[in-house]
Amino acid sequence: MRRTVKFEGRPVWAEVSLAAIKHNLHVIRKHIGPKRQVLAVVKANAYGLGAIPVSRFLANVDIDWLGVTSTSEGVELRRAGIRKPILVLTGFWSGEERELLRRKLTPTVADMDQLRRLERAVSRQATRRSRPFPFHLKINTGMNRLGIDVNAVESFARALSKCPHLRLEGTYTHFASAEDFTSLQTAEQEKIFFSAVERLRAMGVNPGMLHLANSGAICGRSSTWADMVRAGAILYGYHQNFQPPERKLELAAMLPFQPCLALRTRIIALRDVQPGQGVGYGAAFHTASPSRIAILAAGYADGLARQRSNHGSVLVRGQRAPIVGIVSMDLSAVDVTQVKGAAVGDIVTIYGRDGDDAIEVSDVAREAGTVTSDLLCALGQRVPRFYLS
Repeated sequence: MRRTVKFEGRPVWAEVSLAAIKHNLHVIRKHIGPKRQVLAVVKANAYGLGAIPVSRFLANVDIDWLGVTSTSEGVELRRAGIRKPILVLTGFWSGEERELLRRKLTPTVADMDQLRRLERAVSRQATRRSRPFPFHLKINTGMNRLGIDVNAVESFARALSKCPHLRLEGTYTHFASAEDFTSLQTAEQEKIFFSAVERLRAMGVNPGMLHLANSGAICGRSSTWADMVRAGAILYGYHQNFQPPERKLELAAMLPFQPCLALRTRIIALRDVQPGQGVGYGAAFHTASPSRIAILAAGYADGLARQRSNHGSVLVRGQRAPIVGIVSMDLSAVDVTQVKGAAVGDIVTIYGRDGDDAIEVSDVAREAGTVTSDLLCALGQRVPRFYLS
């Protein structure tokens, strides 16, 4: 049965199922085994779902780590009272070192300059610190974005030996195409990573906890699970659709993840439109027969992607109603001619379940030629989130 929420204001809202997130975490833990830790990726406002409430909930269900993009995202969680270990995944800017230390955020070191700057910042507080400050090292194994070059492993080890105030707590890399089993890239990245780790050990450096697996690798590459996995989209019940369906990892669909997001609005107007009339900007849609057009209080500023203009559908009274015309910033239109009894005030489901049917973000992402995270992060700031347990 569909659950709804009541509130005053513009009728568009998101329902985030914390029960689904908890279920998905349980599925991940059961899949990878009890000895491995799980880092929950809550960057970009927890994929648009709300970083603070989602992180608070995850902390209460005993997540091991949280992962954010930037120092500022980590500070936001600390100010909210969240005390779980937080890894800053994309390194840090010059000048952020003091805040990293003060908030006890674990930085990623992705180049030699960051290592030196972090050592200088910690050394200034050496009299107040009894233990070396922990950090994680990122190694570039083929993604070619961030991370030290594999050829610089020995140079890094020598540089670290001159940093008595730092402790290498973890070492990791990031996969470029873990969901694509027609490519050998992930296997090559894995080989390069473990080779680099052995070279660190040969230099007398303990690499700490090892973590490689993102959502795709969690689902089907057990050799990459190491000491910790980083759960992103699958924690929220989605896969990314990086690859066409015939190239994607089928196991992701086999694991019983539950999508956590429902995005809903209401019909705010109904119009009976004669044949041959245009609807919306540029008259991009013309009625072919007498039509009943419903106007929705949601547009692309709310999370109804503009790519869905004249494409896809929503659910009205449990039935699919096609989106017609251009999705504008605040409004959109759907054809409810075939929806018996459709009325002003009816709830419209953009994402989620209504009755026996559901429209999921991952499916829409595939149709729109984008990734699930793109659509999740498009959820507008002005859309109130309600957290259902």
